[in-house]
Amino acid sequence: MKSIRNIAFSALLTFGAFGAITYTSCNKDECKDVVCQNGGTCNEGTCSCTTGYTGTNCENAYASELPGTYSGTETCQPPVVSDDWSSTLTVSSNDKTRIIIANFGNSGANVTGQVDKNAIILDETTIGGNTVKGTGTVAGNVITVNYTMSGVVSYSCTMVLTRQ
Repeated sequence: MKSIRNIAFSALLTFGAFGAITYTSCNKDECKDVVCQNGGTCNEGTCSCTTGYTGTNCENAYASELPGTYSGTETCQPPVVSDDWSSTLTVSSNDKTRIIIANFGNSGANVTGQVDKNAIILDETTIGGNTVKGTGTVAGNVITVNYTMSGVVSYSCTMVLTRQ
């Protein structure tokens, strides 16, 4: 009688161990039902977004918060005459992570750049024979851009754009 119990107990223990090992060794696909947008990739059930995008499924472009009309001021070294002006910021229709700043520095020219989180990286642009490049930050309704202009004239400026 004891041997039948021992055999039954051993069999039950063996099936239990086999079942536990089989259950824990299964690979669960945590990304099975996750759809990452805009080039994002899924890792362990969470989307990792490409530059310029955010959201649970990478559905939002950081730049989408920025379009509008801004009043601008700037301080340059060496000092240059600068009046207050207005610029319009739009998002590129081709790439929602890219912005276009019209009337950059009251020059009448457009400058483009890319937005990621609260950082802006301007594309190198030629305005009136001068090369402009710089970076900026976004804090609420204020965009601050530090840029340099070199070529015919050379100076470095801090431009502050405040949403109107």
